Amino acid sequence: MTAVAPSCQPVPSSAVPGTPAGRGFYARKLAECSAYYPGAVLAPMAGYSDGPMRQLCAEAGALWTVSEMISARGLVEGGEDATLTIGRPYAGEVGRAVQLFGADPDILAQGAARAADWFDAAAIDLNMGCPVPKLHGKGGACLLQTPEVAYQLLSAMCSAVPLDVSAKIRLGWDSNRAVEVAQGLEAAGASVITVHGRTSRQRYTGEADWEAIAEVARSVSIPVIGSGDIKTVAQAKERLKTGVAAVMIGRGAVGQPWIFTELSRSDFVPPSLVQRAATALRHTRLNVQWYGEGRGLKQMRKVLPQYLPGVPADTKNALVRLETLAQAEAILLPLM
Repeated sequence: MTAVAPSCQPVPSSAVPGTPAGRGFYARKLAECSAYYPGAVLAPMAGYSDGPMRQLCAEAGALWTVSEMISARGLVEGGEDATLTIGRPYAGEVGRAVQLFGADPDILAQGAARAADWFDAAAIDLNMGCPVPKLHGKGGACLLQTPEVAYQLLSAMCSAVPLDVSAKIRLGWDSNRAVEVAQGLEAAGASVITVHGRTSRQRYTGEADWEAIAEVARSVSIPVIGSGDIKTVAQAKERLKTGVAAVMIGRGAVGQPWIFTELSRSDFVPPSLVQRAATALRHTRLNVQWYGEGRGLKQMRKVLPQYLPGVPADTKNALVRLETLAQAEAILLPLM
């Protein structure tokens, strides 16, 4: 294992013009965790963790949120700019890590700098966990086959931005190499490592291996966030006993952003159908503002049924066929 560790010590905000937070974002957020609030993070999910979902989950109590993954090469060479929808923050957004993917250290360094400058990121995250075949050779989980390259990528990113740089990994490509990879990333300057408890070959089949995640947490001195199969607060609390600094919730937050509230408040009361419908409608309206009516409603068709378990089948069928905001309002307002 070879890696050059850049200086990733906390930087005073006064030394980083235009960057109020500087380094130390993850440490500050994790310091908020306690037995009362063990801590949960919204996962990066392509097609889901956009501005509207991040806003709802942040308001509900997520420690921080992570953007959908963005191509570093697209930021540098693809003609993208600060208006990129999956990168830009919603109005007033704070506490959001921007996740990049790529496989070239110079491109990732430039992409990290642009993401920090354009998107007001609190931290930058390197995607080493996406298993989709189209990313082969371009980053994502394929970096687990050549971890030495990943260490160079992360080191270059650390040197390029005055922010915390983290990485989200899987256990390995087709076998468990997570301890080795995590230790290399720590040496390269990572502030935090998130571990999804499956190999890339497993995709999303089987069960996440939380003992393997716990082994990683024991093997490094930086915080480890655990990820995989958390869909209820009971599961989150059980997984936190493995020694991770916090848990990351992805699919378990779709249609129920209040999962973060339930973790953070002892007086939590499950939402009624009225409250579910009201949040679903607010999410829909935010989506229309974010994307425009056509794209915004198309994206919500897969989300709205998750908000309303137990409603009649004809209501769910209507939700997955939405064409206009008026149709969504006609379905949801009577439930409120």
